[in-house]
Amino acid sequence: MKYRRLGKTELNVSVIGVGTWQFGGEWGQDFTQPEVDAVLDTAKELGINLIDTAECYGDHLSEQLIGGYLKKGGRADWIVATKFGHHFHDKFSRTDEYGAAQVQVQLENSLRALQTDYIDLYQFHSGPDAAFDNDELWTYLDKQVQAGTIRHLGLSIAKNDNMHQVANASSVQAKTIQVVYNRLDRKPEEAVFASCTEQDLGVLARVPLASGFLSGKYKPGVVFAGNDVRHRRDPKQVAELLAEVANIKESEVPEGMDMAQWALAWCLKHPAVTAVIPGSKSPAQVEANAKAAAYAADDHPQAQK
Repeated sequence: MKYRRLGKTELNVSVIGVGTWQFGGEWGQDFTQPEVDAVLDTAKELGINLIDTAECYGDHLSEQLIGGYLKKGGRADWIVATKFGHHFHDKFSRTDEYGAAQVQVQLENSLRALQTDYIDLYQFHSGPDAAFDNDELWTYLDKQVQAGTIRHLGLSIAKNDNMHQVANASSVQAKTIQVVYNRLDRKPEEAVFASCTEQDLGVLARVPLASGFLSGKYKPGVVFAGNDVRHRRDPKQVAELLAEVANIKESEVPEGMDMAQWALAWCLKHPAVTAVIPGSKSPAQVEANAKAAAYAADDHPQAQK
């Protein structure tokens, strides 16, 4: 495994993290505690130290499963990132809750679910600009940082070209940006990454495998189950994505190289990107994702020697 400095947090994070939306049950599988334990045990064995979750991956369900793992010990070995701002109602159904009082409840519930007394990275979760521009919210969060309940603040932007929030990240003491970035979606390269570099913000690339399409395992005509968030995608769009993936695999992926590993390594080559946070449903997927670290450049601006 390789590690990079996560912007102004000064945390050293593994270039491969573990995204955990899948633990909330919206990616075609319900997880048991032993299944989550096996995924995270494998991640730890391979040197991965970054877990990314959220309050609305299930009703704190993903956090609860992670907390069930963390209570076994070794909390200090992990950099735990979670998010705030959405209230989970049912699968694929949330409402916005970004008021300071609402976020206080969310934070308390997240700490309880995670079975920890601090969160390493607490991220504003895909909220609108009106919610972002609420001074009362950031005043409350700053007090939590001062109290040690939160170590660092970050932003997880909804649209990967939201320059209003990115440009003002430092003004609200946010030290990281989480953004959709992958070979099929390169929008952050236009302006977001330059601003992150200028502000010395750590960058977490989410959806690095384009919701699994860049794994190379889906073929034209694929049908996703009703409990998989991808079933809501327009079939025509899915067909177009798969056609583009096939072209990329033919023209860009070296012969004999696993496409998913190539796609993760592709993200990590950008000088602004600190880490990728692919979801992993099994220990085997964790192992496959971790192998992409071998292709992460040792001369990357954030690389830890």
